[in-house]
Amino acid sequence: MVAAGAAVAAFGPVRSAAADAPGLIPQDRPVRIAMVLFPGMTALDLVGPQALLSGLAPGSLHLVAKAEGPVASDTGLSLAATHAFEACPPDLDVLFVPGGDGTPDQMRDAALLDFLRERASRAAWVTSVCTGSLILGAAGLLTGYRATSHWCVRDAVLPLLGAVPVAERVVFDRNRATAAGISAGLDLALALAARLRGPDYARTAQLVAEYAPEPPFQAGTPAQAGPAIVRAADAILAPLVMGATEAAHR
Repeated sequence: MVAAGAAVAAFGPVRSAAADAPGLIPQDRPVRIAMVLFPGMTALDLVGPQALLSGLAPGSLHLVAKAEGPVASDTGLSLAATHAFEACPPDLDVLFVPGGDGTPDQMRDAALLDFLRERASRAAWVTSVCTGSLILGAAGLLTGYRATSHWCVRDAVLPLLGAVPVAERVVFDRNRATAAGISAGLDLALALAARLRGPDYARTAQLVAEYAPEPPFQAGTPAQAGPAIVRAADAILAPLVMGATEAAHR
């Protein structure tokens, strides 16, 4: 992991994570959310947070992509984009980017990166799950920010994009909020919901979803999984890691 001192030298001072964080959204208006879809995304990166945040945004949660219509995930499941980029509202409370096997291509996609830069300049919160943080980084939106990502790319690739990698499940730094791999999107959504509408709203959403995980195995991090399982996971993730590293260097 990049030390804080090295981060300061490379990217300038890292400000307090709480500084400039947005406040609660008034109860009398929906929260304006745009969630990006792209080919090869991981569906769970988006679907989990969408389910927990949807109650905040009746009529104002937009699934955006280059064009309206179905977008295939990295396992073949398709999700439907409700708006093309140009039809997405200009002013957002939450801009959200998932990750997935398609991340390296999106890190090079000028149309997506331009969209993210433009909307992020006015969004209250700029957020991601899993390797979505690499896409934010490729757009220049994490320079000097503490951030996390999937463990397979967090420490090696985030610094190439100007971010300060943090080995935590959810990381808030000013108005940036990033989550670790896939399932961490549920934790991000609850933590973000608390900042948008208060802790009781988030607790209620957690109870409605009956989110009380008791996994049958303790293998959710490399330290828990052990060397043999890590090697098996590395083999599966190698193409993503290689592609993301190449895209970051470019």
